[in-house]
Amino acid sequence: MATHLTRKELKHDNVALRVEETFDFFNTHRKELIRYGGIAIAVVVVIGAIFYYRNAQHQSREAALSEALALQNAPVGIASQNGTPAFATDQQKKEAVSRAFNNLVKDYGGSEEAYIAQYYLASMAVDAGKMDEAKRSFLDVADHADRNYASLAKLALAQLDFATGDSASAQALLRGLMDNPTDLVSKTTATLALARVLAKSNPVEARSLVQPLVTAGGDDATIAAQVMSEIPAK
Repeated sequence: MATHLTRKELKHDNVALRVEETFDFFNTHRKELIRYGGIAIAVVVVIGAIFYYRNAQHQSREAALSEALALQNAPVGIASQNGTPAFATDQQKKEAVSRAFNNLVKDYGGSEEAYIAQYYLASMAVDAGKMDEAKRSFLDVADHADRNYASLAKLALAQLDFATGDSASAQALLRGLMDNPTDLVSKTTATLALARVLAKSNPVEARSLVQPLVTAGGDDATIAAQVMSEIPAK
């Protein structure tokens, strides 16, 4: 309850600050506003209202996502400490997390936070064995989210396609990610994933993808060597 009260108070303070800033603007630009008339005043008011609405919506989305992720990370079978969420059973946790993410998608559909929530829901669908549902959600994120979260969804789709026997689709997605890396899916990550997909069907190409990463050393060499060990010799 204390958290909600604080947010209300913060929202009230933000409104007061916005009103004060608008009042100061009118005082400072009074002559110009009178000169250009009511249309100019209306434009300033509309722009200010839009800015405030968008800022408030962004804060609300961030808060909703933060609360959903807190549920996702909450322990099971451990008593709550300092008001943090905790659940008696896995089923209770799954239901609460699903409800939180679904509400975020419903209330803020099309936003970055909603696509992150949809990605989590798709992952939960995979865990539940609902592959068709998971694929639809991953596809939606891949097609409409910003390039970073879209790349994560494409990586997940590639893994899902490979697991369900559609190697051609998995390869196409991973080659696309290799050609267009992002902050969340690097070229190395896509390369190693593609090597794993090709390991049995085309071990020669798989080794050719991984060997330069092993030779280069650095942080990726260890996992590259692990992937290389998984590729058949012939």
